[in-house]
Amino acid sequence: MLKTCLLAFLLLTLALSVSAEEITVAAAADLQFALKDVSARFEKQTGNKVNLIFGSSGNFFSQIQNGAPFDVFFSADLDYPRKLEAAGQAEPHTLYQYATGKIVVWVRNDSKLDLSKGLAVLLDPSINKISIANPAHAPYGRAAMAALDHEKLSEKVKDKLVLGENVSQAAQFIDSGSAEVGIIAMSLAVAPAMKEKGRYVEIPAEFYPPLQQGCVVLASSKKKTAALAFVEFLKKDEIADLLKTFGFGK
Repeated sequence: MLKTCLLAFLLLTLALSVSAEEITVAAAADLQFALKDVSARFEKQTGNKVNLIFGSSGNFFSQIQNGAPFDVFFSADLDYPRKLEAAGQAEPHTLYQYATGKIVVWVRNDSKLDLSKGLAVLLDPSINKISIANPAHAPYGRAAMAALDHEKLSEKVKDKLVLGENVSQAAQFIDSGSAEVGIIAMSLAVAPAMKEKGRYVEIPAEFYPPLQQGCVVLASSKKKTAALAFVEFLKKDEIADLLKTFGFGK
């Protein structure tokens, strides 16, 4: 009986190892910490592997249009995967809005800036550099500029803006001291790697267009079974709860 059970276990292990796949996921930089947790859970439960590459949504969109070999695309802007779907570059019926992002004003713990002022703190004369993601291709940069426009601050601070390639780099500029303050994703501000280093104040959602974030399986993927499974995994209640802990809304 013991030998039979052992043989069954070995066969199951072999089957899993044979069927396991590694997918490559292009993901918006605001997911740098959250998606690592999601992927770890997915890998543990399925045996599949997830190779995560983080960057700006706009740059990934351009790369995918030019044939980049990704399996799944996680965008900080729902419009990018929608455009891929319309162009036939996304697997039909796989587009999924997994979260809504939020932006915050973030400073290091040693900063003396008064964040209770909200965005108005950016007018403090002690500030030389304000970090945001590049609005040309980063949705969080566009949200930052929309919030500044809403409060009529864009012209007043434009000469102090420094642009990160993506929102993660924008956060690094503040963390390193290259900028005194910045507007970044809440998902980065509340992540363990940054939570102990700084403090933040949330920017009211009505100051900027909704950061509706979506993912899609790419039509060019050669690992569609695992890619589809990963997107389906996102729809579990436990993943929705996990994303909430990183400051995402639905």
